[in-house]
Amino acid sequence: MIEGPIGAGKTALAERLGTRLDATVVLEEGENPFLADFYADRPGAALQAQLFYLLNRHRQQTSLRQADLFSQTTICDYLFDKDKIFAYLNLDDNELFIYQRLYDLLAREVPPPDLVLYLQAPTDVLLRRLRQRHADPDAAAFEPDSEYLRELNEAYHHFFFHYNATPLLVVETSQFDSEGSEEALDDLVKQIRGMGPGKRYYVPRTK
Repeated sequence: MIEGPIGAGKTALAERLGTRLDATVVLEEGENPFLADFYADRPGAALQAQLFYLLNRHRQQTSLRQADLFSQTTICDYLFDKDKIFAYLNLDDNELFIYQRLYDLLAREVPPPDLVLYLQAPTDVLLRRLRQRHADPDAAAFEPDSEYLRELNEAYHHFFFHYNATPLLVVETSQFDSEGSEEALDDLVKQIRGMGPGKRYYVPRTK
């Protein structure tokens, strides 16, 4: 599973790795009818958006148990556990009480990954990528502001600094283009295949 804050390049990398490794690629369903209200600070929208994502992610992740048995590898562009990062950032105490009870029930049914890639980048890099995305008329219409993105990035750092549930490869992506050279992708694949237990930090080749 590939993780990282908004703008880290998760989906693009998942698709390229899926092609390279002849893997099944599972992409998060991005449509959330409550997201626009959340970014507009509408009361109650944070919990609505969070529960919508939680239930969608649970449905999608549990369906992986029924995945194609002939596919040796499955690559997903999100980690189910990351749902808590957004919940603790966006919900108040009363909302968290409701959320946590539901999360604890659903998480039991989600299969853990064999490996997590955490795509790490400074907030200014993420902002630059999001501005480039805004220039695309087919891109999502709603994106976070710079302060929210900074808080989210710090929450990701904190979460993965303490993460030990599975092997973790932390990939520094400031100079890494997830849609870039084949040589850089080859080097990343080599790191993935060489992963053992624990955590490893990796700065990709840029050329």
